[in-house]
Amino acid sequence: MEAAGPALQRARPANLQALAMVVPILFDPTVERYLPLIAEAFGPDFIAYKNHIYRVLSYASHFLGDNPGGREHIAFALVFHDVGMWTDHELAYLEPSEAAAERMRARHAAHLDPLLVANIIHWHHKLMPFAGPDAEIVNAVRQADWIDASMGVVRHGVSRREVAEIEAAIPVLGFPTMLMRLAKDLRHGNRLAGLWRVLSRVYKL
Repeated sequence: MEAAGPALQRARPANLQALAMVVPILFDPTVERYLPLIAEAFGPDFIAYKNHIYRVLSYASHFLGDNPGGREHIAFALVFHDVGMWTDHELAYLEPSEAAAERMRARHAAHLDPLLVANIIHWHHKLMPFAGPDAEIVNAVRQADWIDASMGVVRHGVSRREVAEIEAAIPVLGFPTMLMRLAKDLRHGNRLAGLWRVLSRVYKL
């Protein structure tokens, strides 16, 4: 197994990124292997969460370029990146999501770098660029999740047209509304308290 850091291929140069269009990813073997193993936890939210994974994977793959090792780590981490809201009923969901990913990695995907998987999950709502090991991979996911979470308000160089095309190919299915519902339900009906818990415990500078 290659250690996290420079050993993994570097991201596509920015000038080549700018020339490439975002391609919707509708199937990924890593997602399809691991997501069904935790599908029951999501109940009726499963398809909306799955589509969120694929939209973020599409954007992240665009930013990362040709990096098979990075792509597999990203796909695996994305399966678990928000799961703590459903498995642990917790709006401060980063740590339980990381723990769920590590349990699965240790049992079924030991070839994946545990630090890289944890960093992808832990920093996916970071406002400023991540500067640690394998920053290109972690930041590809960070930028990608910001695009989808903001519904294209934050785009990191991706055009409005591309966001619209990704959302047409991989429907949103009310994912933002679902998150608002969880913010309320998981704080005993107090949505403001729920949103504050997310902002204070999940978002990072």
